[in-house]
Amino acid sequence: MTNERQTLTLPVGPLHVALEEPVYYKARIEGERVRSLSLVMGYVHRGMEALAGKRNLFQNVVLTERVCSLCSNSHPLAYCTAVENLADIAVPPRAQYLRCLAEEVKRIASHLFNVGIMAHVIGYKSLFMHVMQVRETMQDIKETVYGNRMDVAANCIGGVKCDLDGELATFIRAGLDKLKKELDEIIRIYRHDKMIRGRTVGVGQISPLDVVRLGLVGPVARGSGLPVDVRRDSPYAAYPELDFPVITEDGCDVHARAMVRLREARESIAMVERILDKLPAGATTAPLPPIPAGEAVARIEAPRGELFYYLRTDESDKPLRLKWRVPSYMNWEALPVMMKDCAVADISLIVNSIDPCVSCTER
Repeated sequence: MTNERQTLTLPVGPLHVALEEPVYYKARIEGERVRSLSLVMGYVHRGMEALAGKRNLFQNVVLTERVCSLCSNSHPLAYCTAVENLADIAVPPRAQYLRCLAEEVKRIASHLFNVGIMAHVIGYKSLFMHVMQVRETMQDIKETVYGNRMDVAANCIGGVKCDLDGELATFIRAGLDKLKKELDEIIRIYRHDKMIRGRTVGVGQISPLDVVRLGLVGPVARGSGLPVDVRRDSPYAAYPELDFPVITEDGCDVHARAMVRLREARESIAMVERILDKLPAGATTAPLPPIPAGEAVARIEAPRGELFYYLRTDESDKPLRLKWRVPSYMNWEALPVMMKDCAVADISLIVNSIDPCVSCTER
């Protein structure tokens, strides 16, 4: 029997484990090994950018928050920042700190969700349930502070909608104190557990050279040792004053990407504590001038990586063009490299390791 006859195409998707959104992979396999992979997308057309052109600049704050659930704070923050850059709006310092607080709270919840799903894909059900239970601390903080467990509606053009009083700050600190101990234990488990390491170490590898070649971002890039982080490289909001390290791992595999997310979650706890310690007094919104005609961009570090917004306006109250480029758009390209010669059983695990989001990408 020739090698050609031993090769077959395995369809994966459009709906499959670890990703409930529709993406279709055509995997060419020999035995139990993936030799090549092609990606087919475009099953969903949401028309979000077209809708943005039919709404005014203020209504689009609500629209952009619904681009994605796990990144639901990052999109309106990037959008508001683009409008503020265009109109030269000076956001008050207190609002900048509160924006960072909401971002880091969402980052912790997003990272814990991803590593929890990783345990689910591996078949480690007790660990999956434990991580998701620990994540509930962040969900409780979001619900108590912002009134919602997912779309927190923290941002507005010129500042933030929700302020903090002493009682809420005390509640957040208590939740973080509890979470620190639980997260430290989860980090120890993921770093040393034989079942986790056996399924993730050496799986889905991608070199730093390929990371640069493909323009990968976020924990996917940092899991291959590249210290790229918009919060440090192109500072915005209050991040220049928060003194945080860029977390990297050198494993270049599924395990390294999971450890980056867990360690980043731990660092985000410390950042929220610093925000509460240094939170300045003052206004939470700025006076809004007329929005001029022109173009502006904004970059922020969403949980999955660099999020880029482009805005063009005329003299009306509706944008001529609103476009976003999400981190998943870049990171999808890593999958054919990560999956070459991998086991068929590892396909879903590798997909999960890039933390993909179709709703962000197919805008």
